[in-house]
Amino acid sequence: MHDQIRRNLIKGLVCVGSGALSMPTISATPKGLSSKATVATPLKGDIKHSVSRWTYGDLSIEDLCKTVKQLGFGAIDLVGPEDWPTLKRCGIDSSMCNGAEIGLEDGFIHVEHHDVLEQRYLKHIDLVADAGYSNLICFSGNARGMDRETGLNNATAGLQRILPYAEKRGVVIFMELFNSKIDHPDYMADNSAWGIALCNRLGSKHFSLLYDIYHMQINEGDIIRTIRNHHQYFGHYHTAGVPGRHEIDASQELNYPAIAAAIKHTGFNGYLAQEFIPTPQTQNDRIESLRQAIHICDV
Repeated sequence: MHDQIRRNLIKGLVCVGSGALSMPTISATPKGLSSKATVATPLKGDIKHSVSRWTYGDLSIEDLCKTVKQLGFGAIDLVGPEDWPTLKRCGIDSSMCNGAEIGLEDGFIHVEHHDVLEQRYLKHIDLVADAGYSNLICFSGNARGMDRETGLNNATAGLQRILPYAEKRGVVIFMELFNSKIDHPDYMADNSAWGIALCNRLGSKHFSLLYDIYHMQINEGDIIRTIRNHHQYFGHYHTAGVPGRHEIDASQELNYPAIAAAIKHTGFNGYLAQEFIPTPQTQNDRIESLRQAIHICDV
C-alpha cells in the first residue's frame, strides 16, 4: 500500500497547506510534534538531511515544513511545484523535485513515451530552475520483456533529448534505483551496475543516480563497498529499514551510522533523505521516529 501512496503523490496527489508561516523561527510546537522534539538537538552539519514528503502524508505540507524546521534540518524530498511556495515561505529546500514523470512504470526505457517525456521534462526543468532548485527525479520504467541492453539504449536516447537543456538551466536529472524483488517487480533500473552503465553512456554531469539504500540492500546488498567504489555516480540517497521499509533503528538489519559515515567520507555534499514508513500510530511518536532517524544519520 505504501508504494501506491507514493505513486499517487508522485502523480500529484498532495496535501494542501493549512496556512501561512511568516516567522523565520518557530516558537510554538507544530501540530503533531512530540514535546520531546520541541527543542532540537543541534546537528553536526556534515550531512545534509531531508525527508520524503509521501512518508508523512498525514501532515499538511505546512505542518511538515514546521516539523522539519523544529527538528533542525531544512529540506523535503519529492515535492512538486504546487507546494514550492509553502516551502519557500518556510525556508525549506525542495531537495528532490517531482511532477515531470508519467509514473514509476512508464519511464525512459520506453521509446513510445519519449515525446511526452521530453515535453514534460523540458517544461519542468524550467519550473525547477526558475524556482531556484536543481534536482529533478526520473524513472526507468518496467521492462515488460525488454532486455537490459535495449533498455540502456532506449534510456540513453530518451535522456539525451532533455539533458542539454537541463545543463543549460543548471538542473540535474536523477534516476532512482528500485528493488524489483519486493516493491517494484519488473523495474529495469534495479541495480547499481545498470545505472552506472547509463551514467557512463550519457557522460553528463547533469545526470546522476538516486541511490536508495533500502532498495539496493534488497536487490544486491554490499551497500558500503558500493558507495565507496562508485560514489561519483550517486548524487542523492534515500533511507529505510530492511525488512519492511520502516524505522532505521536497531530493529532492522542495516547499520545506518556506518553507512552515513561511508557517505560522508566520500566528500558527499548532496542530500540524505529519510524515506522510511513510520510505524507508530500517533503523530507525536511518528515525528519522534523522524527525529531519531535524523540523529542516527548525523555522523
